[in-house]
Amino acid sequence: MAVQTPSAAETRSQPSPALHRDFFDKYFLWILGAVVLLAAVLRYKGIYSPILDHPGWRQGDTASIARNFALLQYNILYPQTNYNGPPPNYVELELQIVPFLAAALYKVFGVHEIFGRLISIAFSLGTVAVTGLFARWLFTSSIAGIIAAFFYATFPGSLYYGRTFTPDTTMVFFLTAALYVTTRLIVEDEIFSQRSLARATALLTFAYLAKPVAVAGIVPVIVALWERVRSGRTMRPTAIAVMLVVPLVILYLYDVRVGEHAEWHWASGITKLHVIPSLVAALTHPSAFVEKLQAFRQVLGMLRVTMLGSIGFFLSIASFVALPWVPARSRAMLWGWLAGGLAYTYVVVTVERVDYYMYLLLPLCALVIGGALAAFLERMLRADAAPAARYAIASLVPIVAIASAVDGHAAVRPYYTYNKQAYRNAVLLDRALPKGAIVVIGHYGPDVQYYINRYGWEEDPYLWTPFDEQSAIRKGARYFISIEDNRFRRNLELCAWMSRFPVDANAPGWPVYQTDPARVLPGAQAFWRAFRSAERVGKGRAFLNAHGVCELHLSRHRSIGS
Repeated sequence: MAVQTPSAAETRSQPSPALHRDFFDKYFLWILGAVVLLAAVLRYKGIYSPILDHPGWRQGDTASIARNFALLQYNILYPQTNYNGPPPNYVELELQIVPFLAAALYKVFGVHEIFGRLISIAFSLGTVAVTGLFARWLFTSSIAGIIAAFFYATFPGSLYYGRTFTPDTTMVFFLTAALYVTTRLIVEDEIFSQRSLARATALLTFAYLAKPVAVAGIVPVIVALWERVRSGRTMRPTAIAVMLVVPLVILYLYDVRVGEHAEWHWASGITKLHVIPSLVAALTHPSAFVEKLQAFRQVLGMLRVTMLGSIGFFLSIASFVALPWVPARSRAMLWGWLAGGLAYTYVVVTVERVDYYMYLLLPLCALVIGGALAAFLERMLRADAAPAARYAIASLVPIVAIASAVDGHAAVRPYYTYNKQAYRNAVLLDRALPKGAIVVIGHYGPDVQYYINRYGWEEDPYLWTPFDEQSAIRKGARYFISIEDNRFRRNLELCAWMSRFPVDANAPGWPVYQTDPARVLPGAQAFWRAFRSAERVGKGRAFLNAHGVCELHLSRHRSIGS
């Protein structure tokens, strides 16, 4: 039987996967640069917005710390917020890398919050590039690198939080870089040189310090080390100890140092008062265990919608399912990263239900998607089918990638909005109030207080009491700003007691009570005693209504949310 050989025309019609790989290998850095540029353009949206957009609380904290570094004490070990009275207001938080860098720029160019956003964008773009390089090495595929970089650049969580004035993007950059460098060191180097070990240890240290969330990254490091030991390859125990222990020791020493003078212990306080009790309850009581599992399902829903987007979420699941059949230098590291991230999510995020707390999972999902889709393309281009069919199937990859980007952007669109009236009121009050005035703000959050630009207290006006207000006045508070005014008026005791002070008729925006003890109105104490008598018999509201005091607004609440 004669053997038929393909004609020259047929040979030319057959695409060669090697040719595609050669193209991406040759122009990888250029294409990756284009993806980084696209990421920069996408992160430009809302860059000039006030930091009242989501998450206003975290951005208000970060921005006030940066300004206080620049204006009060330029020492990274002494972060200060604007709340809890007059300064100093030291707070226990992660190493304030972003605020400290912003403060350095403030000293040269003045205080402009956009510097904080630009710093976050720079770290976010760095993570896009590192993710691309990581995927190219991990899957030995430039195509995987480009796909991974694109997905990380366009995930809704990365897209939005990559331009907020927060520490999380910096943490994700150092964590991704640390795992890239550390995994390469473990997989490729027979002997750890001092320089390589120092580089990996330093990146892990910065990741942990940038935000202790990154300690979850120790799981993939341990798994990668175990994988190396199981393969029979030798390594020095001292090198392992340096890599695993030194970053944790430095984190501990930093936390102790900052905790010595901090008034607010956010990290340790939340852990001791909320996270650990929730975990202990889940491990000891079946009902609490079921409740925590339900919370875990809910926070994974947050991961799906606003962090990965629905398409990105289901692609991640499919990619992990396909991972055993995807050639990779260290699948164990990826599984360890997933295990560490999900364990952290179960323990912490089910208590503090904030979507950006799951930020550390985004580079991982981008990596596995990049590896799986690159392997899919490779198989499609090698398939025994007509060229048109192969290319038609391969075209699904860019179509799905673009659909994921569009879907993700729609998911976080509401995050860009902010209360313009609240911003205008705050700026006008900054101009109207005396410089250096200590205030109490009837709104629980440092975001509006940042723009009022006064030290003092930011409190829920429904929970604040006359005793709290008296204490603040003794410490120098001379104004009470009723931002959430209807909520303030529902607090009958506080509202009735505050009626002893005049309301500044010239203050713009919100009602501003002048709480100088020298300005107490005549008959105030008699009115207070009469109210207390009425309150004891359950007629406090009727008494106030009869005197036209503390009446609720019939229109929309005069609050930050209106």
